[in-house]
Amino acid sequence: MNEIINNSMKIKTIFSIFILFTGIMLISCNEGKGGARSSKIEYDSIVVAQHIPLLQVNDTTLPYADVKISFQYPVKFRDHESLSRLQQIFQGTFFGDSNYDSVLPQEAMDQYLKEYTDRYQSLSNYFYEDKARIEGKMPSWYWYFMYNRNTILFQNNSLLSYAVEYSDYEGGAHGSYRITYTNIDLNELVTLTEEDLFIPGYYKPLTEKIVTQLMRNFDVETTDSLLMKGFFTIEDIVPNNNFWFDAESIHYSYNQYEIAPYAMGVIDVSIAYTELADILLPDGAISTYLLEK
Repeated sequence: MNEIINNSMKIKTIFSIFILFTGIMLISCNEGKGGARSSKIEYDSIVVAQHIPLLQVNDTTLPYADVKISFQYPVKFRDHESLSRLQQIFQGTFFGDSNYDSVLPQEAMDQYLKEYTDRYQSLSNYFYEDKARIEGKMPSWYWYFMYNRNTILFQNNSLLSYAVEYSDYEGGAHGSYRITYTNIDLNELVTLTEEDLFIPGYYKPLTEKIVTQLMRNFDVETTDSLLMKGFFTIEDIVPNNNFWFDAESIHYSYNQYEIAPYAMGVIDVSIAYTELADILLPDGAISTYLLEK
């Protein structure tokens, strides 16, 4: 009888170990390419839509700054320390200053708006001078706008890419638009640069790949033909660290006036990882987190 009980207990123990092992294997398989552990992130956002009067007078016939901001930021991620670091990166890259990355998101937004308001309203004396100079007519260039937002573009268990878009007008002939990208290693919680992706000496061959892809995009057969399409010089077209990832390609963007005139807008270049095989670091972020092993 005791032997039967002992055998039964052994069977239950073996079965329990089997279930535990199977569960671990399933978790490992489900995480798959892109990292060793899940990096689920939950987001919240702060949305601002307001008119900031130049003259501190509630009169919409007088100049004002039209401000629209949408800031998406993480509110849940692994543990408190990891979340704080991730929020720090989001705030620093969105507001463009490390002074904003050590406070709460709402405090950062309030501080950002106050500094913008102070800077804009400091122009009031110039407004009166310009109005007198043009004999009482309304100087239209004091109607400003600022539209900023960030957008998540790609995420797997180990990488996160997002864009920050800035559109504004601060006097002059026209407004401006620019886009910047941030790429985060979610395991190390650091931002990535080209040196984290490519082998030493990558600069020249990567430049050639970018130029070649631009030639395809603009349907030309020689580099000089790009000049005919409006580009400034071929020498301007170089890796600029303004890139983001998806599952198949790296995407570069060149902002207005960077390699071409304002009228050409932001110029995008996408290069498949298969075309970068000769310059990828074997243990770099692309090779480790995005390519099949």
